[in-house]
Amino acid sequence: MDLHEALYTTRAMRRVRPDPVPLEVQRRIMDAAVRAPSGGNAQDWRFLLVDDPGAKGRLGPLYRDSIDQLWKTVYKDRLETACAAPEEPDNAQMLRVQRSAQWLADHFEEVPLFLFAFTRFDPNGGSIFPAVWSAQLAARAEGVGSSLTSVLGFFHPDETYEILGVPKDEHWTMSCCVSFGYPTGRWGVAARRPAHEVTHRNAWGAPAGFETPEPLWSPE
Repeated sequence: MDLHEALYTTRAMRRVRPDPVPLEVQRRIMDAAVRAPSGGNAQDWRFLLVDDPGAKGRLGPLYRDSIDQLWKTVYKDRLETACAAPEEPDNAQMLRVQRSAQWLADHFEEVPLFLFAFTRFDPNGGSIFPAVWSAQLAARAEGVGSSLTSVLGFFHPDETYEILGVPKDEHWTMSCCVSFGYPTGRWGVAARRPAHEVTHRNAWGAPAGFETPEPLWSPE
């Protein structure tokens, strides 16, 4: 796959089929992930793949409760605004994201594969998220959709650690959970604010020096 196609079309794909992700595909995804840069080349990371129905069955209720709390706290004001005027473009987009995230919560046990990423002494994620993103890009090259979430670590870390058997005395921190599966929808370039609107040069608020009114890559 062309590198730019992977970069431009690897977006959150939460709605996936229950079809298993073959072990050979998982092998290629994880081999790509561990090639990512790591601070000091410490590689102080662990990746836990979860496809066991029993484990997913125990995690599912925790995930649904986490999403429910997310809507009632972090996203409360945005959702209320969106519901008050759903015809506004920004509000419509927010509601689409909410429906997609809720689908993942409602169908958690049906998602074929999850990747839990753990690290130590990496408070800002600089040594774990490059590897996670490499896994997601590698999955895209295999036709596998993915979506990163951190709500379990925010709302139910202790229960999640217990279910996954994470050692309590080794100082591992769960950075995120990524869902993987073959998507039900189509790949496409995600709509985003143009880069020049969120990029400055040399000083905050100074123009970037370029404009990108349209994506610089598009499917042929």
